[in-house]
Amino acid sequence: MKILDRYLARTVLAGTLLALFILLAIDLFFIFVQEVQDIGKGHYGLKDILVYVAFVSPGRIHEILPMAALLGSLLSLGTLASGSELIAIRAAGVSVLRISLSVLKAGLIILVAAAVIGEWVAPWTEQQAEQRRSLAVSGTVTLRSEHGLWARDGNNFINIQQVLPDGQLANVDVYELDKNGGLVAAMRASNAKHLDGGWRLQGVQRGDIEDRSLTVTQAKTLDWPSLLSPKLLNVVTIDPADLSARDLYKYSQYMHDNGLDASRYDLAFWRRVLAPVAGLVMLFLSIPFVFGPLRDSGTGHRLLWGVLVGVAFFLLNRTMSQVGQIYGLAAWFSVLLPSLIFFSGGLWVMRRVR
Repeated sequence: MKILDRYLARTVLAGTLLALFILLAIDLFFIFVQEVQDIGKGHYGLKDILVYVAFVSPGRIHEILPMAALLGSLLSLGTLASGSELIAIRAAGVSVLRISLSVLKAGLIILVAAAVIGEWVAPWTEQQAEQRRSLAVSGTVTLRSEHGLWARDGNNFINIQQVLPDGQLANVDVYELDKNGGLVAAMRASNAKHLDGGWRLQGVQRGDIEDRSLTVTQAKTLDWPSLLSPKLLNVVTIDPADLSARDLYKYSQYMHDNGLDASRYDLAFWRRVLAPVAGLVMLFLSIPFVFGPLRDSGTGHRLLWGVLVGVAFFLLNRTMSQVGQIYGLAAWFSVLLPSLIFFSGGLWVMRRVR
């Protein structure tokens, strides 16, 4: 059985890598075409676009892998079925369930790789891609670190700990320097909301240094003129889908603790955590259909079927997410339900396999 496991694993992995290469090439081509339209903005050029595309590639691989696993499994197992190899394997006394387990073992390798990319590689590269693009397009001096976002606005240096989904800022520190680089004032605000021409700070504490003395003042609100706008902060306003599970959990807890709506982060967190389940379900779907309805089909028919199933899963997943948010369903249930529905459909087809 080990020989059979290795053979099926190699076949499925080869098909998945081929499908991944094709899907990734198409996806990156459209990203490249979209970015070409911004050539000439600031210092944004062809080299910057190629670097941007390279940095977003891991994130695209993570998103595409479940679809690539489905298409690759359909094509590779379909090739075995066309060559009567699956018939020979079953004639040797190997059940469909045993073949399914061999395929799913290969799927675990794919999903572990996807989890590593999604948790440790893609979040960092996505942030680097947006930061480099922002700097090239706008020329804004910004730096993202573990201590938040640092930005420069004239003689002011700003540190922002949190950028909320609606563009508001939380825990903002502003350091004002003179022409010689000496500190003349420091200000801290608990929240900041963008207005035309500046920001409205809330919960402000300000310290002014003059003649070697420090004067501390407090204010509930303070209007602060600044050229720094939410558009220039896109380096940290990252789509929740591009964050790691750890960061999603941290942001979600922060928003819950402050009485803010954390539904987007909760939903993205459970999508990240349950992504391996969705990937295994997509891979499982290829098995009963290859043995059943698609056993005698051609490559084009299998490819079309795989695309239709993948699109249907994507649409149902998005629809359930929106429905869950509207009706207040638990985020984990909204994410898990599409996988359960498709898994049930796969089991129903599996029962009809003879």
